Amino acid sequence: MERALYGPQGFYVRPGGPGPAGHFRTSVHASPLYAAAVARLLLWVDAELGRPAELDLVDVGAGRGELLTGVLGALPPEVAARVRAYAVERAAEPGGLDPRIRWVAEPPAGTRGLLFANEWLDNVPLDVSEGGRYVLVAPDGTESPGGPVEEADREWLERWWPGWGGGRAEIGRARDEAWAAAVASLERGLAVAVDYAHGREARPPYGTLTGFRAGREVPPVPDGTADVTAHVALDACAGEGSVLLTQRVALGALGVSGGRPPLALASTDPAAYVRALAGAGEAAELTGRGGLGDFGWLVQPVGLAAWPG
Repeated sequence: MERALYGPQGFYVRPGGPGPAGHFRTSVHASPLYAAAVARLLLWVDAELGRPAELDLVDVGAGRGELLTGVLGALPPEVAARVRAYAVERAAEPGGLDPRIRWVAEPPAGTRGLLFANEWLDNVPLDVSEGGRYVLVAPDGTESPGGPVEEADREWLERWWPGWGGGRAEIGRARDEAWAAAVASLERGLAVAVDYAHGREARPPYGTLTGFRAGREVPPVPDGTADVTAHVALDACAGEGSVLLTQRVALGALGVSGGRPPLALASTDPAAYVRALAGAGEAAELTGRGGLGDFGWLVQPVGLAAWPG
């Protein structure tokens, strides 16, 4: 998985490719309402920090910088002028990036503000276990049994994946550690991870490992031509003071609603009604049950009150 995603010709780092947006559609690509909601969350963090002279916004797994660009555009100009925006990516910096965005390989230490990771943890490589042994995979996707699961991974499975011994399980320990390291980079602020997720009492019996290419789900063949991803055990990643929400609830708290505009507006201001109707449709997609609205949000405060308060 590491080689397929981040090796020399890996899916996410191959030069000249279309980037993640060319293969799958995230909330960031679905509607500018998403970036506007993250901007409102950043404004909340800004107020909690006492509106510092410099306000950090760190996007982990930034793709081609789409979310940061949208957030900077949605902020009031006087706030955007104080923001230090960091795109954390292993791919090379794309051309045409907003000059206000700093392209970095890992979250900078000592930041004060908002660290946001949209669909990052599902691409942190993990091991798969079946029958108490690691699952090995060849470049063509052929699987074979490996050695017995080591103690640290066994302890993780026993705590977080009930009944793992006889079945298939995805070992999320590397993701816990990656998230803890990202949160540790914050001196004070809020860390948010948004991803496909499942909870301890409802782990999928056959796992979730899959691939995506050109908008279609494909077998998780680790040859670098497709995304290889697995849902995240966000409850295992959660640190002290964390809150777990669905995207539907989180975006609702940030003012994103799929409610239709009043019909009377169609008579008084038809253009405004059409715009409001389009926005309601986009909001409905972002918050819909059985779709993007079911994404998990892990919200972890660092030296702040919990959000939503």
